[in-house]
Amino acid sequence: MQMAPRISVAICTYNRQKFIGACLACLAEQTMPAHEWEVIVVDNASTDETAAIVQAFIAVHPQLPFRYVHEPQKGLSFARNRSIAEARSGIVTFIDDDAEAVPHFVASIAAFMEAHPEAAGAGGRVLPKYSESPEPAWMNKYLNGFIGRVDHGEPIRIFEGRMKYPIGCNMTYRKELMLQAGGFNNQLTFRGDDKHIYHAVTQLNKAVYFLPEALVYHNIDAHRLTFDYFKKLFLKTGNEERIRVTMENGTTAVAKKAVEYLIKWGASLLIWLLFALKGQEIKGRYTMYSQWFTLTGFLKKDVFVR
Repeated sequence: MQMAPRISVAICTYNRQKFIGACLACLAEQTMPAHEWEVIVVDNASTDETAAIVQAFIAVHPQLPFRYVHEPQKGLSFARNRSIAEARSGIVTFIDDDAEAVPHFVASIAAFMEAHPEAAGAGGRVLPKYSESPEPAWMNKYLNGFIGRVDHGEPIRIFEGRMKYPIGCNMTYRKELMLQAGGFNNQLTFRGDDKHIYHAVTQLNKAVYFLPEALVYHNIDAHRLTFDYFKKLFLKTGNEERIRVTMENGTTAVAKKAVEYLIKWGASLLIWLLFALKGQEIKGRYTMYSQWFTLTGFLKKDVFVR
């Protein structure tokens, strides 16, 4: 009888022909022996060459424990729930389809989770990789969430306070706890389900750790740095936060969250002024935009992005 892998790595992908090959290639270079883990690529109904690239890669590397799965229901949460169902390990790590993991990535997560049975999960370090153009002049620490940057330094410790939660580009949870928590929220199909699963799992077990050695580099292409994409992302972030808060805490919490976002937008105006005084007005302006679009999206009934 074939033994279950120590860890399952899930890549949920949609129209990522530009980066999916590099994502798979870095996993092919992992230090963990092939028979001890698996990779599940869940294709969320891509319409470009993503499926062909993944299937060709698997065919050329039959020695690697990679599987391709097609998920016809569009939405990241549907793909992630399919990953949970397909995983043969009790530990499931999610990385983005445009991420590149360091060689010891899988081994470090598996070793940590096995050595700490009390841990519900872990989130690793995520650093941006500007793959097509340099970091824009407006980028600053207040916009780390936009590029998915997560870096809490050393040492290993539980997520709390301003650390927030592991992001979907690099997050690990025990399969049993995700199932007990109800899995990912299928109403959050674009951006909010990593926050939801963190809150759902930590209702059962609060021990979710930041694991700095589990590092991935997140490819940031030129399109992602356009103003149009910037606006859509923050609109959708706010909109999905409204859905999440409504489902988890009710309408009273929605009103409180709206006030919180309004205060944050007000604070961003001050940040804009402070940056302007330092000769970095554009940094402050984009920080203000991020808060304004998030607030606007939160107040909207629906924002469609796909």
